[in-house]
Amino acid sequence: MKILLLGKNGQVGWELQRSLAPLGELIALDRSTGGDLSDLDALRTTIRQLKPDVIVNAAAYTAVDKAESETELADRVNGQASQVMAEEAVLLGAWLIHYSTDYVFSGQGSKAWQETDPVAPVNHYGASKLAGEQAIIASSCKYLIFRTSWVYGARGNNFAKTMLRLAKDRETLSVIADQIGAPTGADLIADVTALAIQQVMQRPELAGLYHLAATGEVSWHGYARHVIEFAQVNGELLAVTAVNPIETTAYPTLARRPLNSRLNTQKLRDNFSLHLPDWQSGVTRMLREVLNK
Repeated sequence: MKILLLGKNGQVGWELQRSLAPLGELIALDRSTGGDLSDLDALRTTIRQLKPDVIVNAAAYTAVDKAESETELADRVNGQASQVMAEEAVLLGAWLIHYSTDYVFSGQGSKAWQETDPVAPVNHYGASKLAGEQAIIASSCKYLIFRTSWVYGARGNNFAKTMLRLAKDRETLSVIADQIGAPTGADLIADVTALAIQQVMQRPELAGLYHLAATGEVSWHGYARHVIEFAQVNGELLAVTAVNPIETTAYPTLARRPLNSRLNTQKLRDNFSLHLPDWQSGVTRMLREVLNK
């Protein structure tokens, strides 16, 4: 089996290089080596030359605030490139594995979103990711789309690292407490992807759209407290003495953020017989790696 991985150096892409390697011949690309999703013609050429059995798209335009002004680029990378991949997958008879986001929803209410719930993005990033989903589904290719949320990895920047950096210099931190979701590790996403690919090869009827996130829920404020308390217990010298909750309205951004990022993962767990760990275990593991504890 030949697997083409796009976005190899992103948080999820980095972990996918590890998890996909045992499944077959893995060709991992980034923007500089033929995997630039903003160049649609080059992307199509790359896929036709390599003729993969599986295309795994871990590349995306993810600058949520910038997407409000760079609408054309966001649409090309997240929407039109997905259509190109889907069209080429159809011609090759290949599988397309793609990642999307809870940002396709309105973020209202407190119920965990199901795959069948109505979509209503509140920002352009979410709209561009939705366009990618819709293009893939409309193409009739063989696909798995995983919607996920609050993704982090030990490699690169993430929320936990930012909180730790700020906590070393500031006595007081103010963190949003009315956005709720589940921090989800890039390693978990990558491992589930590898397991799912193995299963759909045997059972193509499992193709479709799935929600993939760690178990449980927390606010950004609760997440920050968890990170800081873990660091303190493990001997990190931090200046912070208070982590104060604030509302989203107190921290205005160019793009609106959904308040409810909860994802219902029942379909994924049932169809693939998977256990998804709680968010705390993944975050703690990442912190031990970051802090060398």
